[in-house]
Amino acid sequence: MEGWQTAPVPPATVPVLDLSGCLGGPVPDDLARAADEACRSLGFFSIVGHGVPDELRTRLDRLARAFFARPDDEKARIAMARGGRAWRGWFPVGAELTAGTPDRKEGLYVGTELPDDDPRVVAGVPLHGPNLFPDEPADLGPTVRTYVDAVTAVGQTVLRVLARGLGLDEGWFAEHLTADPLVLFRIFRYPPVPAGTEGWSVGEHTDYGLITVLGQDGSGGLEVRGPDGWLAVPPRPDAFVVNLGDMLERMTGGAYRSTPHRVRNPGATDRLSFPLFLDPAWDAEVRPVPGLADPALVAADDGADRWDGRSVHGWAGTYGDYLIDKVSAVFPGLRAEVLDDDGFDGGRRSVADRRGRRPGGPGARVRA
Repeated sequence: MEGWQTAPVPPATVPVLDLSGCLGGPVPDDLARAADEACRSLGFFSIVGHGVPDELRTRLDRLARAFFARPDDEKARIAMARGGRAWRGWFPVGAELTAGTPDRKEGLYVGTELPDDDPRVVAGVPLHGPNLFPDEPADLGPTVRTYVDAVTAVGQTVLRVLARGLGLDEGWFAEHLTADPLVLFRIFRYPPVPAGTEGWSVGEHTDYGLITVLGQDGSGGLEVRGPDGWLAVPPRPDAFVVNLGDMLERMTGGAYRSTPHRVRNPGATDRLSFPLFLDPAWDAEVRPVPGLADPALVAADDGADRWDGRSVHGWAGTYGDYLIDKVSAVFPGLRAEVLDDDGFDGGRRSVADRRGRRPGGPGARVRA
């Protein structure tokens, strides 16, 4: 629509949690209480004192911008279709969908590095396998690996804090869900939205797993749906933003909420974001935790109140089942090409016949 603009939204009062007091020891009681309150209210909070070096974050930002500035035909050498069932690689602006609408972003999908002879890769388990990195900039792959390791450790610390807030042992998540977590990392570039253009860079959605640990540049544009409407989440250079995913809402029976959020790049330059999704193990069955959940909330069908019309409480199966259903809606064409050509069976049988289509080994660089 001509002249379309978003209505100004007020800034959110995002709680800021300092992790420095628990990086090498137990979670302080006051930190656990503050985290619990944040999760029961907005479902978003910022973390400082996380221990991730500023230099690493700055270097990743610089290398990501250098990669996205390369020609599309060069970036397409590591397109997601080349990653096969591992679901890794680059996609162009408009290739990813949110609620059926193309996003105004391009991105690079990365996950835990697994070699071709890993049993999960041999079995064809989706979203498991080697990463695809470009030839240039050559330092992008090593920097991503270092960053993913560092931020995954931060995420595990956050889960210790949340466990304490829920009245559980600090190690509850590691014991039951994240001893071998599914770690997914994305680098997104949001180009400027032309003046008068309708829509969002990414529309309203929730994240699927336990928590998202988000690094972002100073552009702004992230909004969260609070109790009284949409709120802006201001960027802070020394902090990560953490938001809760569907599985944390499910296991707490709705006590902690997977909060809808959206993005619209408000500036005249590219916006970059770096979300790391710390999820349950692929084969984990995420159930309400006894003593945490209100049975009435678990039994309620809250689909009418959710962005996608589907309740997180009304399904059964493993986390991998849930995730495949979700990501297949994000890249329906890729699912048809990669997962449906011989029938998806959850990766329970060998797909050695596909291995000729999977390029390289760990962190493979692909040339056209």
